[in-house]
Formats: sequence, structure tokens, C-alpha cells
Amino acid sequence: MTDRTTTIADTDRLPPVLPRVAAAAVAALPPRLHKRLDATVERLAGVPVGRVDGGVSVDCGPEALVTLTPGPTGAVTDPQQARCSCLLTPRCLHRTAVLVACPVADPAGHPDPASTAAASSRPDGAGAATGRTGRTGKSAGPAGRAGRSAAPTKAQRAAAGALWRAAAAVLAAGVPAAGAIPQAELLRAAHGARLAGLPRAESAALRAVRGLRAHRGRQAGHRLAELVDVLHDLLYVAGRLAAGDPDPALVGVLRRAYQPDGTLEVYGVCREPVISATGYAGVVTHLVAADGRRLSFGDVKPGGPERAQNGARAVTEMGAVAVNHAVLARGGLRITGTTVSPDGRLGAGKGVRATPLPGTDWSGGPLAELFARPLAEVVTAQLAADDPEDPARAGTALLGCDLMVVGAVGDQVLARELAPATDAGGDRAPVPDGPVIRLVPVNSHPVLAHVANLRRLASRPGLRIRVVGRLDPDRASTLRPLAVGPVPGAAATLRLPADWQGRADLGYDQLQGSHLPPGDAAATTEPVLAVGADAVAESPLWRVRRLVELAVSGGRRAVAEAARGEGAGLVGPLRRAGFTTAAAVAAGLADESDRRGRDAFGRLTDPDPDRYAWAWLAAAAHLAATERELIRSSWTAPPAG
Repeated sequence: MTDRTTTIADTDRLPPVLPRVAAAAVAALPPRLHKRLDATVERLAGVPVGRVDGGVSVDCGPEALVTLTPGPTGAVTDPQQARCSCLLTPRCLHRTAVLVACPVADPAGHPDPASTAAASSRPDGAGAATGRTGRTGKSAGPAGRAGRSAAPTKAQRAAAGALWRAAAAVLAAGVPAAGAIPQAELLRAAHGARLAGLPRAESAALRAVRGLRAHRGRQAGHRLAELVDVLHDLLYVAGRLAAGDPDPALVGVLRRAYQPDGTLEVYGVCREPVISATGYAGVVTHLVAADGRRLSFGDVKPGGPERAQNGARAVTEMGAVAVNHAVLARGGLRITGTTVSPDGRLGAGKGVRATPLPGTDWSGGPLAELFARPLAEVVTAQLAADDPEDPARAGTALLGCDLMVVGAVGDQVLARELAPATDAGGDRAPVPDGPVIRLVPVNSHPVLAHVANLRRLASRPGLRIRVVGRLDPDRASTLRPLAVGPVPGAAATLRLPADWQGRADLGYDQLQGSHLPPGDAAATTEPVLAVGADAVAESPLWRVRRLVELAVSGGRRAVAEAARGEGAGLVGPLRRAGFTTAAAVAAGLADESDRRGRDAFGRLTDPDPDRYAWAWLAAAAHLAATERELIRSSWTAPPAG
């Protein structure tokens, strides 16, 4: 054993474990030890993790040393790769607790030998070869689309039913009671979904387990709303598949493999630092190909914020070429032998060759297409798009716009969209009656420059800026900017150094006072408009969201107690504001949470988790659809007040 140790709480230091392996370990544990499992996992949080040849070891006490020896992919893919020195192994508490404490591996990135053998032995061949799971709708021909409309098979309906039951039990229990045993049921059901060829359901189940662990472990950066969205998608997909719904989007697509793409010419848009709540960090450079496709090239690996900070000038190998992200973000490459995933990620295989190309600013070439359409039109299209593999990605594509800064509120920069350019030139005025747009930091971590740069921009009302960023799909008229640049032809705009190629990456580049125009040049003759009310935050829908989130964080009993305490105060404000359907689904959830049946002898019985899960799903689905429509309308309606 080396002298390098961490603690088991640093889950990025532990190898990931396939869902099948973790679920099997919990299933093999004697029932008398089930109640001790969660406490043991928590106790191990401060236990040192040692490095041994080929893996790691965890000292669980006297004569109980657990050793994990992951396979070639870096994950524990076989039960034999986890051993304990105690006499009860492999059905011991120590081995099971360590496996539960490990991150959940992505089966697509770490092939499971058992799953591979099962898939190859199915009569209809591997699931990846079928039109239902192997291809996206965009790549399937007419015959492929016809095949995708078939109803789920008996095996798929059974797998979806198992997922529904596991997810409904977690929802009824709530996060505090959703420990290792309910999580193992979800992992087992996720493995069954994988064998049945249901990648979307499997992905949702794995994300639900990760979300439960993050919430129970109070991990920094985790939000309850994210776990609510994941459980919503899991129950929605599993429930409809179990009922035999033939919609191919419910099946989803397999892990998007890289495909050869010949020769590409790509041009850099900006760099984005990445700091995830799951222990990954690095940098992603966003690109646009000569044919208009949006691509990216990233270097994201296990690590902390410092790795993202150092990504400012990170060098990543692309085949035989070392690519500097700072240079690529402002330049271009001609790439031969490249591979591209359907979601636009560039591969870095050994056969890739790249030649530098001169960079271009945002106003020329394929980069200009980012700013070709009005903002409201782009936002409407993004909010209407869904990703069958990961619905949470809807509304996250890059967009571009020209804005005028009008002020600030807290950490938000307030801006108005500029009207299209005319032949007259000069500084463009804002769009008449356009919404006040909020610019919020992509990441507020102190090692990054997002917050400081937004403060610098807010200090100069009237400043015209060109922005590349993402829509915030959960907040009204809100953007998360990644980079800014000068507006072509404007006087009151940014004055960046020539070697910045007309753009500043807000996470890395530091805007200075010399980069801003003089104060009188940026002064606006119009009074700063009062920022309009947030259509989502100010609506009484917060009552429904509180109930939906309480169901996840506290379980069925918490919802029943809250509903009894609030009484008519729950649905009255919703009805008066015109949200009659929201009032109905909220009342239905409250009623179902407090429903108890009786057996033939008049004794109270355990409530039915299925009816409660359907009531919660109805409330969550209506809430999500209503909030999305309010957000969409916030980009087209004039500001109130």
C-alpha cells in the first residue's frame, strides 16, 4: 500500500461500480443487516482510502479490509473485483457498504460482461442493432421510423413496471428513507431496463440514484429541483411504457457513439469552464463547423475547481496534435480522420490529424449564424425541442444576441435586446416593448471570473455587447452568458485587445476598465426601465412546486401533514389567479397523500404507492408544462411595471 490516502467521502477517489454489482451485493446481504447498512455507509465517510496495486483498499475495522480492483475500464464490473478479508465475505456488511459508497458507473462507458452476453443471446439480436434503440429519429430512414412505432415488448413492459414500482416506493418514502435498500431496487430495475433495451428509462433511474445520494450527502451544488425533474422523467417514462405506449421517444437512444466524419473545418466560439457536483472538472471549447453544425471539444476529468481554473490554457491531445483550448477558442482547425458524436462532441482518436486555421470574429463566416435570428424566435424553438436521451437538456444549446446593458439587480445584469441593424449604422436602440433580460453567472465559484466580469459590465449602463450563452430554462427571460464581444458598428461597445479576436470568455478572461468605452459614450438618454416581475417566481404556482418538492424531500407523510395544515389556503390562491388545473392536481395530490385503506376487519392498511405516484406525476407534469409556457411567454411579452 502506498502512503497516498484520501477519505471515502471523496467518491471521485473510489472506482465507479456497475449498477448490477452494487444491487447484487445489497440483495445478498442478510436481512438482519439491512437496518445497519445506511449507518455503516455514513460511518465509512471518514475512513481513509488507500492505494494498492491495481485498485484501492478501505479499512473497515479489525480484520475487515475491503479491496476493490477495477477492470480495464476503471470500473468494478464483476463481483469478484470486490473482496473483503472478513470471514463473512462476500455477504458481509463491510463489502456491501463500500460498494454502495462508490459512484454509480455508466454501463455505456463500462461494458458489463453479463449484459453483453445476455444481449448477444437474445433471439432478435442486440438491442443496439434495432431501430428502436440504436439510432435517433434523425438518422433513421422511413423503414426505421416505421419500426420504431411498434408497441413495447412484453419484456420491456415488465422492466418498465419494475422501474415504476421501485420509483414509486422511493417517492412515497421520501429522501430521508430512500437509503441503500430502495436505491438498490432502483439499480436492479435499471439493469433490467438495460437488458430490455430501454436506455432512457435506465438513464433516468441511474440519475435518480445519483441524485438521491447527492441530496442525502448534502453535496455542494446539488439542487432539490434537479432530483424532482429526474423522478418526474423516470415515473413518466416507466409509467407510459408499462402501459404499452408505443411512442419511440419513451424508449430513447443508446449511448451516442462517435462516428467517422471525414474532413472538418471548425472555428472557435468560446471556452467554458466546467465544475460539476459529481467531482468532474475541466474545460469545453465550443465550435462551429463550416457547414453550420455546433460542435465541442472538451477536457473534463475527475478533479476539483482548480482543474477548471487551469483549463484556461489547457492543452489536450487530439490524435497526434496537441490542442491549446485558448488558441482553439479564437482560431480554427482543419481536421481529417475526425470522429463526431451525434450530440456534437469531437473525438480524439489516434487517426485524427489537425491543421491550424486563421481565426475569425463572431461577425463573419459560420459564426455569424449565431446572431442571425431574433432572440424570442430562438428561445421558442429551443423550449419546444426535447432530447429523447436526456430531456433535461432541452433549451441548453448555445445562442447569440446583441444587448444593451441597462442596470443590475444583485448578481444579475439587466439588459435589453437591440433592434436589427440598419443601413444608417451607429448605435442601435433596444427593441420597442422588448423584455428586460437577466444575465446571471454560469458558475459563481470564486476561482472563475464570471461574477467579476458581470459586475464590470453592469457598471456601464448603455453599453452595447454581443453575447453568446445559454437560455436558463427554469427562469423567466434569463440568460447565462459564456462570452461577450463588441457589437459591430456601435460606438458604445467593448474595446478588446486585438489578440482576443473580438471576444472575452467570461469564465477566464478578466475584463478591465480599459476594455469599456468612456462613461459618456455609454450613457443612455432613456431612463432605466423597472425590471418586470418574474412570471414564474411571482405566480402562485410556487404553492404547487413546494408541494411537489416536499413530496420528494419528505415523503408521503410530509405532504399529508402540510396539506392538512394549509387547508383551503393551498388551492384558493391558485383558482383566484386562474390556475384552475394546477389547483385540481394539487388538491388531488394532497388528498391521495392522506388516503388510507382498511382491510376486511376494519384495520388500516398501507396506502397504495401507485395511486400516490400517479397523483404526484400529474402535479409535477402540469407544473413543468405551465412553468415552461410562462418562461416562453416572458421572452415575447413586454415587461410589467
